[in-house]
Amino acid sequence: MKLNILISKICTFIIVLGLYGCTNIPNHIIVAPEITTMKGITHYNKQAQLNVIDMRTANHIVQIMRKNKANTLVSAKEKFDNTVKNTLSKHWQQQGLTINNNAVNKIDISIEKAVISVNQTTLEYEVQTEILLKVIVNNGDKTLTISFKNRGNSEGPLKADIAVLERNFNQRLTKLLLQILTNKKINDFLT
Repeated sequence: MKLNILISKICTFIIVLGLYGCTNIPNHIIVAPEITTMKGITHYNKQAQLNVIDMRTANHIVQIMRKNKANTLVSAKEKFDNTVKNTLSKHWQQQGLTINNNAVNKIDISIEKAVISVNQTTLEYEVQTEILLKVIVNNGDKTLTISFKNRGNSEGPLKADIAVLERNFNQRLTKLLLQILTNKKINDFLT
């Protein structure tokens, strides 16, 4: 009798685990950094061109790798370079910087990396997230180049939750964009 109950529990566990592994993965994640209004930085009578270029070889944000299976790739719902450009543009304008395509100051941002790599096994997962942005500011006389990086690792049991990965990615991107917006060298370099 006890053996039958044990076998029944094991079978139930295997079925639940199998169904859990078959859950759908969304086609897109929402990349939406949330930067609160910043005080203390103002740009009086300053203008700049802003260009954001995605230098990545692939457009996906999430890559889920499983042994002996094709990788699952999940892209951002909106173009990642547009999200970065719109976020920075909005907040620089709130600081008083006029974004103008004819300005002497040029801010070029290249997206070098933006990826969440998930190594998924049957009973656990490991995640490595990396975002790398290179900012090049030219004020007409000189050029300033600064790289901004945010990297993190995590792991857990069973299956990685896309919603959690999305939230963590947005938090990392928010920190990175905030570092760019508040960087003293960049703000002082604009003429």
